[in-house]
Amino acid sequence: MGQYRPRRVLFGLAVAAAGVAAAVAAGAGLLSAVIVLFAGAGAALLIAGASNGAQADEQPAVIGNGEGRAAFLAQASVLDAIEDPLLVIRERRVALANAAAKLVLGDHIEDADIRLAIRHPAAAEKLANVDGDGRIELVGLGGDERRWEMIVAHMPDESRLVRLVDRSALHAAEQMRTDFIANASPELRTPLATILGFLETLQDDEAADPKTVRRFLRIMFDEASRMRQIVDDLISLSRIEAERYTLPQTPVDLLGTMEEVRGTLQNVARERKSEILVENLADGTAVAGDRAQLHQLFSNLVANALKYGREERPVRIRIENADAEMLRVSVIDEGEGIAPEHLPRLTERFYRVDAGRSRSVGGTGLGLAIVKHIVGRHRGRLDIRSSVGVGTEVHVYLPRWQDGLS
Repeated sequence: MGQYRPRRVLFGLAVAAAGVAAAVAAGAGLLSAVIVLFAGAGAALLIAGASNGAQADEQPAVIGNGEGRAAFLAQASVLDAIEDPLLVIRERRVALANAAAKLVLGDHIEDADIRLAIRHPAAAEKLANVDGDGRIELVGLGGDERRWEMIVAHMPDESRLVRLVDRSALHAAEQMRTDFIANASPELRTPLATILGFLETLQDDEAADPKTVRRFLRIMFDEASRMRQIVDDLISLSRIEAERYTLPQTPVDLLGTMEEVRGTLQNVARERKSEILVENLADGTAVAGDRAQLHQLFSNLVANALKYGREERPVRIRIENADAEMLRVSVIDEGEGIAPEHLPRLTERFYRVDAGRSRSVGGTGLGLAIVKHIVGRHRGRLDIRSSVGVGTEVHVYLPRWQDGLS
């Protein structure tokens, strides 16, 4: 059985690494650089085994032990340093998979049939053809809304390199632009038309009395402020959606966040002759989250409860155990309540139960849409319950903070 010589293996790997550096310096893409690496590594193994003559020709080199395995593991360690999921396929089986690929597809994929490793019809069809290369789009791999570009390239040793490029954020950005135009145009047109109408009136009636002018200016200011709030909320929603595939991994104390929310909205509560009560019934109040987004989430919910709840009635924030893995935060008001037919649509953009009242209290129709997307990013759950004449309860379920979360 032929054996590899350590110095020649190391020499070949050094040549391969130099080839990668040269390829990158010359402007080659990531895929080209990886192909250069594997070509050089393959050459290292061939050079190292060449001195064994006819014996090496009669029997294949063993990768499972000695210097051959060291070279094999060197390739694996290089793949692990690359952020994109990468797989090396030999004879329709996964010979190598980097850490990113295992994170998306599972730890079981090494040495598995490629059809079981990448469970997607389009990918299976593409990889079933051993001569097939190029790129295709995969939708739903690793999540219902995730989008990937799968790039297949042939290697000099007749294996294939499969690279998965996450296009989810790019697709989300394109969708956000489309949604912005579709959703924002009607909402911005109304206040803009109001402002233009009053401006035309003031231009045509130069002798208008100061009292009328001040009233018109106040209306225009309010409408312009509403337009600004709509744009701000849309930008905020877009940012949250752009981060929806990034799981927050920072411990956040919910009790402290609720106290901050209460302080922020104290003036609003005072105007409504109300108060914000915080109750903690949980064993621990730490969750894995984004502090700024969680503050925004509960500020929106408490502000809604104050605006639409009855005056002189409290708004309650209750933190309690949902189960061993989740905390439940409830925002409870004593308002007029919401009819059952409206509940399924409350988190839609610009949906309002009472459009006139929503605008009169400064609502944009985006607050609960923002809440829904923040909860989704935190891998939580949103539950809204309401009884007409009694009030509304909004329950937010969030994963507890686990030590060692990664």
